[in-house]
Amino acid sequence: MRAETHPRNVRDHTVFETAKLSNLAAIFHPQIDPVIFRLGPLAVRWYGLAYPLGFVLAYLGLRRLIRRGELRLTHESLADLVGWLIAGVVVGGRAGWWIFYRRSGGVEPWYEPFAVWHGGMSFHGGLAGVAVVLIVWAWAKKAPLWNIADAAALVTPVGLFFGRVANFINAELVGRPTDLPWGVIFPGDTVARHPSQLYEALLEGLLLLLILRAVHTWRRPAEGRLAALFLIGYGAVRFAVEFTRVPDEQVGFVAFGWLTMGQLLSLFLLLVGAVIWRARANASGLVIGAATDPRAGRTALRSRV
Repeated sequence: MRAETHPRNVRDHTVFETAKLSNLAAIFHPQIDPVIFRLGPLAVRWYGLAYPLGFVLAYLGLRRLIRRGELRLTHESLADLVGWLIAGVVVGGRAGWWIFYRRSGGVEPWYEPFAVWHGGMSFHGGLAGVAVVLIVWAWAKKAPLWNIADAAALVTPVGLFFGRVANFINAELVGRPTDLPWGVIFPGDTVARHPSQLYEALLEGLLLLLILRAVHTWRRPAEGRLAALFLIGYGAVRFAVEFTRVPDEQVGFVAFGWLTMGQLLSLFLLLVGAVIWRARANASGLVIGAATDPRAGRTALRSRV
């Protein structure tokens, strides 16, 4: 997910007005300024706000799981873990973009894979960074890895939702041309396109959140299976939505003339999720759905799937 500020110049305005005349049935991008406000040289952008907002809401969600006895961590250890996870998202996201999406034949400084200030972030890279941090942290602290992974899966879709909405505000990562009535004409364009950013916000964010919450509440899967379900769900949704999204310009299609890098990585996630789901079928120990029953004064466990 790369954040870019779309130019606001006379040419773009003229092209946008021409698009209005040529496609009256389309919806026009609201042209929201990607900069929320400025403090001197500092510009606070919608995309930049999406990350801290997602982290804060995820932290609050994890604290709630601790209070309910479903996440087996202390509040102090959670604060430490979240700090490391943020580093995993940022470093992994930038490194993932550099590995999977960067196409440059020039000489670059050694720190370029970690130069987040240059823009360019990959969700798959960020997820890999989170996985590495989580495994190492759980091993070092002797913490319940799969219990934490399930909890993280429950709160991640919230951040995905805000990130994709910010992509739409920035008019970036646009969709392929469409004649559907909800096609959007983005600034500087003359054709209506799929609002693929909103598709992803609704499917990767809201729908996946609802599915995970429903499974968590009603089925109480064995530890590790919520994390697996997140990988399967995200992989399937991202693979499908990529058919409506313009491939990254510097990469294009990577296989068969239609498979994008995002689809290839999402297929890998789906496969990993399926393997974990099967491997955790008979997992022992408490499930994330385990909650302390105040009336019984003991831990109540529900059936697992």
